[in-house]
Amino acid sequence: MKSASFLRKVRGLKMQNEKNNLIYQGSIVGKKAPDFTAKAFHQNKFKDVRLSALRGKWVILAFYPADFTFVCPTELSRFADSYKSFRDVGAEIMSVSTDTEFAHKAWWDNSTMIKKIQFPMLADPTGNICKSYGTYIENEGLSLRATFIIDPDGVVKSADIHDNSIGRSVKEVLRKLQAAIYVREHCGEVCPVEWETGQKTLKPGIGLVGKI
Repeated sequence: MKSASFLRKVRGLKMQNEKNNLIYQGSIVGKKAPDFTAKAFHQNKFKDVRLSALRGKWVILAFYPADFTFVCPTELSRFADSYKSFRDVGAEIMSVSTDTEFAHKAWWDNSTMIKKIQFPMLADPTGNICKSYGTYIENEGLSLRATFIIDPDGVVKSADIHDNSIGRSVKEVLRKLQAAIYVREHCGEVCPVEWETGQKTLKPGIGLVGKI
């Protein structure tokens, strides 16, 4: 009887955790980014990376399904091409997949597109990081394609998760990062549709109601 009761409790906890993961995926914006320590391939070396060690910087987490695939190298190559633009505004990029750091190195060694990457490529073979960010596909052991923008206080400001058949726009990630930086530095202002650096912003208030 005790054994049966214990199994029911375990199943109940598992179902609750799965439910929480689904809920968390939709509510992560505005909350502290789940911290983690991971192995990484970076600058032709294996390293340990801890997210919280980057406090004080903006962080872009770019989740993708797998190394040696098709859409993924086109995205990571574009992130590599734009890396300086992200660094110039005080941001670090880190890519994340369920591959090991050894697979990352093999990919980097064999692909001219991936060879351009200078940012850390994080390894999440257990899927724990993906699970904490709501991107893990249980029956495949892979991550959904997803991008998270985390501010210097460790708070998620943007989360974009979508189907793996759709490549993301790195230009749009940079635009959203620049908008997030602007509103952080200009309290009371907000960025309208497709806002880009140098364009006019809005100051919400009663005087603006019905005038847009």
